[in-house]
Amino acid sequence: MHETGHALYEQGLPEAFQRTPRGEAISLGVHESQSRFWENQVGRTEAFWSVVGPWFHEAFPQIPVLEPAAMNLIANKVEPGFIRVEADEVTYNLHIMIRYEIEKQMFEGNLSIADLPHVWNSMMREWFGLEVKEDRLGCLQDIHWSMGAFGYFPTYTLGNLYAAQLLEAMGDELGDMDALIRGGDWSAPLAWLKARIHERGSLLLPPALIEEATGAPPTAAAFLRYIESKYSRLYGL
Repeated sequence: MHETGHALYEQGLPEAFQRTPRGEAISLGVHESQSRFWENQVGRTEAFWSVVGPWFHEAFPQIPVLEPAAMNLIANKVEPGFIRVEADEVTYNLHIMIRYEIEKQMFEGNLSIADLPHVWNSMMREWFGLEVKEDRLGCLQDIHWSMGAFGYFPTYTLGNLYAAQLLEAMGDELGDMDALIRGGDWSAPLAWLKARIHERGSLLLPPALIEEATGAPPTAAAFLRYIESKYSRLYGL
């Protein structure tokens, strides 16, 4: 779901401006908003599992058949964990904050590479209450640093904020998103994103693009409403 969101963005870029700056994706933050939208705002819903549940059980017959509500609870279980890509929506941004704080220290010259595992493990202990026993579960779990992609991680949090704001605006125009997803035809959300994000290419800077698409500058407000509403409902809070 996540990588498909990236692919849909690339496929939706304006063909008339291919191979020009105007025809490129505007930023990694916007790119991650498209991947996180399909992964979370669509993929982590009971409506989604009501559609794909039968396909899932057909592909994995060894797994007991569960109702969509049960599958959704599993997909949205909130629990501190070691691995960023397996994290729930509530704790995910803490994983990003750890990486951001470490990158800042490294580029300010206050942290050597040799000390990186110790600092990482200390932050995981303080923020998550977890003891990292192996670096493969800690500072070596991502590909980003090994490929030189420093400064990338905050784009995931930007993507989370943008995606929640896009969902609100989309719901205002398309109506009940839960019913739409449950119907199994997701062409309307895709068309909405294509018209307001994909086809705009790099015409506008990210803040202006999000404001044009949603009617408001990007903030954390929609994300906080989304998290509070969703998980209050799931956990009966």
